[in-house]
Formats: sequence, structure tokens, C-alpha cells
Amino acid sequence: MKKIFLVALLFSLVLGVKAQEKWSLKKCIDYANEHNISLQLKKLDADVQANNTKQSKLDMLPSLRGGVDYGFNYGRTLNSTNTYSDQNIESGSLSVSSNLTLFEGFKKRNTLKQNELDLKASLQDVEKAKEDLALNITSYYLDILFKKELLQVAKDQLKITQLQIERTEVLVEAGTLPKGTLMEQKAQAAQEDLTVVNSQNNLDLSLLDLAQLLDLEQIENFDISIPQLPVVNATQSMIDPESVFSNSLKFRPGIKSANLRLESSEKGLSIAKSQRTPSLSMYASWGSSYSNDFPEIGTLVDGTGNPILDDLGNPQRTVIRSEMRLSDQLRSRERKAFGFQLNIPIFNGGIVNRNISNAKVNIDRSRLNLENTKNVLRKEIQQAHANAIAAMKKYFSSQTAVSSTEEAFRYTEEKFNLGLVNSVDYNEAKNNLLRSKSNLLQAKYEYIFRTKIIDFYNGVEISL
Repeated sequence: MKKIFLVALLFSLVLGVKAQEKWSLKKCIDYANEHNISLQLKKLDADVQANNTKQSKLDMLPSLRGGVDYGFNYGRTLNSTNTYSDQNIESGSLSVSSNLTLFEGFKKRNTLKQNELDLKASLQDVEKAKEDLALNITSYYLDILFKKELLQVAKDQLKITQLQIERTEVLVEAGTLPKGTLMEQKAQAAQEDLTVVNSQNNLDLSLLDLAQLLDLEQIENFDISIPQLPVVNATQSMIDPESVFSNSLKFRPGIKSANLRLESSEKGLSIAKSQRTPSLSMYASWGSSYSNDFPEIGTLVDGTGNPILDDLGNPQRTVIRSEMRLSDQLRSRERKAFGFQLNIPIFNGGIVNRNISNAKVNIDRSRLNLENTKNVLRKEIQQAHANAIAAMKKYFSSQTAVSSTEEAFRYTEEKFNLGLVNSVDYNEAKNNLLRSKSNLLQAKYEYIFRTKIIDFYNGVEISL
């Protein structure tokens, strides 16, 4: 029984460790690529386009159709002798036909190329959705890291205040400080404890936001791992935004997709123009039929096996059986056809001209969409570069502010311990330090995120 208990305890501990497993940025991105619903919808759009491309290839093959029918006629019916009679007739037929388009202005070939281009564009849309999702996850991830550090700063401030309360209690008991000072310190501790609670709540909400972005079903105990963050270097230089833009034009999925759709619209114009050209097709068919009122006709012969002739010297024929055998009927009643068909468009109410005009409009629209995509990309890169520069300046300025406020707080703390300043001035100096540290953390994570965006536009995979 004891062994069973130990095994169960060990099993529960293993499950507990697994439940507490922390998510890295890569794990978050990989999971989202597999489970994010919006991304899955993009993949389904690409699958549909893949089916369209496959169908375009099959459309270039000859068509083949077969048919079989079998029926019953009752009452007064037209029989095989082309007369009406009251009888029940069973009949059936077989047919096979094929058609092959030889030429129609390269419509099918251009349709195949257009669908192939649309498929490539759809796949680039999927890649763009993946990259946008990765950027979004990175933003949420860094926000959690920021709030984790902010929570730790709040806890450290509370510890300092609690230590100060202990020292103040000693000084109050010794009569060095008035009791009001101790009350003010306790009020400050209560306020800082509320700051810790609010910081924890903000962190929990950020974790919830990321878990929901990943579409996790179980969000209890969800947490992220803390990576080794890059060091912010004052001598680090920013890549020129125009260089980043020129480089990103070669591989950005949004640009590739827009280029491919421009090519697709040009193929659409070729397809529309093909409707003006004559089309040539080849067809072939085979068919046969069966009826139970179709008699077998044979030649009359005499006792020696020679045919009996009529008055004109022709062999006399008569009904041998009232119903010819199925195999004989199919062979004797078969029909074959083979030929070519040429269709020449003359007038169709201006539909072709309208389609050509709309195709040209689609080309203009695709070209403008490409230019707009490039313009948006350039603006995003310029904005990301400007934001990164501003974040870097803010970070180093905040570093200086933290150094100054730390020195000011130490000086004020020493004076407070000697009774030279009151608790109001002391708490104000400590709050200033908290604000400067918060600003420094915010600037650090903003700078990291902005530089990651620059790297992302320059073709570097997002990672921490």
C-alpha cells in the first residue's frame, strides 16, 4: 500500500511539473502556427486555390463521358418496324464520347498559369499571416516580461518600506521620532502593497491575453520563460531604413503576394482576349442499342443450303428469331462518329469587350495595390526606425534618471534615519525612484521590441 502511495505521489508530482512548464517565445509561435484559427483559415484558402490549380491541369485533358440507359414501354408503342402496336418493349443503349479542345486562344493554358500564380500568392498570404502573428505574440511576450520586472520593482520597494518601518519602530520606542512618522510609514507600506497587487493583476491579465491569443483551452498556471535579453548598447548603430526597405522588397510575403497577383491579373487579360479567337475541337463517339422487339433476319435456303431467290434474283430474307441476341444487336446497331468542330465568335452582345475592359481594370487595380503595399512597407520601416531611435534615447535618458534618483534616495534615506527630513520627503524620494525605474523598464522593452521589428523587416527571424 505504501508503494502504491509513493507511485501515485510521484506521478502527481510529474504531472505538476508538466503543468508548470513555461513557454518560450519559440514555443508560443510554433503552437500558434498550428492552432491559430485565423491562420488555419488562410491555409484553407490556399488549399482551395491548390484544388483550382489541379483542376486547371485536368481541364487540359480530353473529356470522356459514358452513358447507359434501360427502359420499358407499355401499351401502344412504336416498334422496330416503325409501326405502332400494342406490346411491351424493353430497350437499352450504350454510348461513349470524348472531346478534346485543340485551340481556343490558349485560354486553358493561361487559366492554368493564372491559377498557379494565385496559388503562390495564397501561400505568401499564409506566410504573411504567420509573420504578423509572430510579431503580435512577441509584443505580448515582451509586455509580460516588462510587467514581471515591474512587479519585482514594486516588491523591492515594499521590502525597503517594511525594513524602514522596523527601524522607525525602534526610533519611536527610543523617543527619537514621533509616533506619527511610524503611522505615515505604515500608510506608505499599505499604498505600496496595493501597487504590488495591481502589478500582479496587470501581469495576470497580460498572461491571459497571450494565452487567449494562442487559443489555449487550459490557461491555468500558464506562464512564460524568461530569456536572456539583448544588452542595450549605446554604441549600437541603427540600420539605414532605406537599406532595410530595399532588402525587404526581395522577400517580404506581402510584396511577393502583390507581385504575383499583378501577374495573375495580366493572365486574366490574356484569358479575356482569347474569347475573341476561333476555337477548334475534336470529338469522337461510339454507341449501340438493344430492344427485345428487334428480330433477327436471315436468308432462306433450300435443302442443299443454297439461298432461295425471289423473282428479281435476290436472296429472300425472313425473320429467323423474334428477338436478336444482345451481342449481335450491339454489334449490328453500333454507331460511330468522329469529327472536328470550329466555333467562330461573331457577336455576343459585347460580353467579350466588357470582360477585356474589366481585365484591364483589374491589372490597374493590382498595380496600384502593389504600389500601395510598397508604400505601406516603407512607412512601417521608417516608423519602426524612428521608434527604435526614440526608444534608445529614452532608455539612456532613463538610465541617467535612475542613477540620479537612486543617489538622491540614498541621501534622503540617510537624513531620514538621522531625523533630518520627515517621512513625506522620504516617501516622495522613494516614489521618484520607483517612477524612474518603471520608466527605465518601459524604455528597455520598447527598445528591444522596436529593434526586433527592424530585424524582422530585414529578414532576421524573431527570437529572444
